[in-house]
Amino acid sequence: MQFDFGELYRQENLAEKGQKLRVFGNLPYNISTPLMFHLFKYHHIIQDMHFMLQKEVVKRLCAAPNSKAYGRLTIMAQYFCQVMPVLEVPPTAFKPAPKVDSAVVRLIPHQVLPHPVKDLYWLNRVCSQAFNQRRKTLRNALSTLFSAENLTALGIDLNARAENLSIADYARLANWLTDNPPEEMNKPEIIDTDD
Repeated sequence: MQFDFGELYRQENLAEKGQKLRVFGNLPYNISTPLMFHLFKYHHIIQDMHFMLQKEVVKRLCAAPNSKAYGRLTIMAQYFCQVMPVLEVPPTAFKPAPKVDSAVVRLIPHQVLPHPVKDLYWLNRVCSQAFNQRRKTLRNALSTLFSAENLTALGIDLNARAENLSIADYARLANWLTDNPPEEMNKPEIIDTDD
């Protein structure tokens, strides 16, 4: 995932033309999530994205809190974009038929982020840590980042689990961490095991 969409935007003089990139494709399922995370970095120069994906990935992109499909991918996608399922595509639509169902999804980057964070690192970090231990309560899953008192002060139920928080909740946690980073904490690369 090294292609610089910003360079393409500049080479095509799209800003001067008042245009943004439109991205679409039938994504290889094994790289769809990393590719979308890469594209989210360019949300400000993308008009829309339309992808055919594995149906389960589309469910995760569109999920709401308190569901099994809700996860880090959901939060990051909905942080940057309005996500809309377009249609489902059965395996019989392909020759040879794949072993999975497919679906088309539309992602339209927000003009103004509804829940802006000061540092995306912390949003990614808190989501990764919470969802990598999604069966634990947030009090336990996030104990290296927040004290119980901090979580309570931020309006977080100590018995809640990762899937119970809204995107606004995660943004609030990330902004608090930006202002109050854990002592002696460097920003190591986040290892993705959930999405």
